[in-house]
Amino acid sequence: MIFVELFFTFFLIGAVTFGGGYAMIPLIQDIIVSKGWITAEQLLNFIAVSESTPGPFAVNIATYIGSSIGGVGGAILATLGVILPAFIVILLVVTVMKKLLKYKPVNAFLAGIKPVICAIIFSTAITLILSNVFGVHSLNNVTGFHWISLVIMSILVIIYFVYYKIKNKNISPIVLILISAGLGMLMYSVF
Repeated sequence: MIFVELFFTFFLIGAVTFGGGYAMIPLIQDIIVSKGWITAEQLLNFIAVSESTPGPFAVNIATYIGSSIGGVGGAILATLGVILPAFIVILLVVTVMKKLLKYKPVNAFLAGIKPVICAIIFSTAITLILSNVFGVHSLNNVTGFHWISLVIMSILVIIYFVYYKIKNKNISPIVLILISAGLGMLMYSVF
């Protein structure tokens, strides 16, 4: 019975949460903690772990809470419960989107969004470079230049362009991440 309740509780949380995984924290606190499934302190620990592990926050926290309540089965059902509403909504959007792409205003809207998306991605890249290489976290918080990060970034850029020149295709981001991790472990342990 706990498995069914766990699935439907996270299905409800996933269905009514807009704004990303962090927007679901008040709902989890209200529903899960009030049911006595976990304590408020455990919730804070799950939030910390969910933020520090790869993957979407909503999936991570549902998996951790489900696991603590119902083991592996609880983890699977809580995770399915939280992702199923988004899956259904995306499926509906894709179905409707094919029909909407026939209309000029929809295409104009999508064409207008492309520069915004490019600007957001570019802004994120600049922010990451400023904070990780130059230590600029905000105008009031500058920690200093990180030359090792600049060297690693330069090596990755060189690898990317050399690979592209030789193979005439992009290198896998996974390979770049693994190379970066190896260089980081090597350089930060030596220097």
